[in-house]
Amino acid sequence: MVEDEPGIARLVHDYLVRAGFAVVRASSAGEALAAARSSTPALVVLDLGLPDRDGLDVVRDLRDSIDVPIVILTARGDETDRVVGLELGADDYVVKPFSPKELVARVRAVLRRTAVRTTASDVVEALDVVIDVVRHRVTVADRSVELTATEFVLLETLAREPGRVFTRGQLLDAVHGVSFESYERAIDAHVKNLRRKIEPTRGTPRYIETVHGVGYRLADA
Repeated sequence: MVEDEPGIARLVHDYLVRAGFAVVRASSAGEALAAARSSTPALVVLDLGLPDRDGLDVVRDLRDSIDVPIVILTARGDETDRVVGLELGADDYVVKPFSPKELVARVRAVLRRTAVRTTASDVVEALDVVIDVVRHRVTVADRSVELTATEFVLLETLAREPGRVFTRGQLLDAVHGVSFESYERAIDAHVKNLRRKIEPTRGTPRYIETVHGVGYRLADA
């Protein structure tokens, strides 16, 4: 947990510990990156307003160095900050003032969807996309692709039913697992990142198709 305001840090720490989590606290970007690299956390709760660096820079550094889910917790509720945070790979975005119980629920939801599945035969194939759910591996046209936890669940959801049109709300339910406020631009940001990683030609989707006014689908032919 990365938070430089002592009162909020204590509050979040206490609620997470009460929920059964072991919590490592950091109050700056430097402390956060050092702790994340040494302790291999299951998840990072990250404030953006840190004293030494912008929290969005920390998101970038974490994404470049380790594969860890990130929940941003910040007073910066501007839509631009939300979209940038999600596009950089954050898995959820909670704006202060916040409900500690909601934060715990969101942390649990992110961890649920990033947990390793237990069905050894769970491999999803659609077109030339192969998703090994247990090993958390994706190949597209025999090319290995590295995805964030949210991108992985989003692609898996689409690939399990090629041709089906999913609304943004349905995809939010699939990737967030909780029914708090729907922030549909979040799905657009994740789809943009996913397309950048799997599509062979920018601007001409081969796999993830937009159905205007509705949502997205994985091409079925």
